[in-house]
Amino acid sequence: MSFTTDITVRFAHVDAAGIVFFPRYFEMVNQTVEEWFEAELGTSFHQLHLEGEHGVPAVRIETDFVKASRLGDRLRFALDVTSIGRSRVDLRIVVSCRGEERVRIRLVVAFVSLEPLQSCPIPDALRAAMEKFLVPQSEPS
Repeated sequence: MSFTTDITVRFAHVDAAGIVFFPRYFEMVNQTVEEWFEAELGTSFHQLHLEGEHGVPAVRIETDFVKASRLGDRLRFALDVTSIGRSRVDLRIVVSCRGEERVRIRLVVAFVSLEPLQSCPIPDALRAAMEKFLVPQSEPS
């Protein structure tokens, strides 16, 4: 089961050529992860960071830019979990527009305590919610 969200490419996302400026994809990826946490994992980033004093910073991002996206495109971000460790989660995010792949991203986030800033185990309830998005190992990532 993938988590999906749609994001329309706005003027703030594009460069002078009218295509998405690559760092803006990373902002949209973070938005996707944030929406996943709130809609499917049962905790908003406000609850996680400010109330729970935890965070999920990106520790690795690999990106393949397949085709340019332009102002006005409606992008679909599909998120899957490819593995869950003690304190890390590996995600695959595929960005498409009208069924055409635009970007492939492998994102690793760490579950951390904010004080002190160090990794810590993913809570059992959060892990169980994440496991619903775990793709079988036979699927290409």
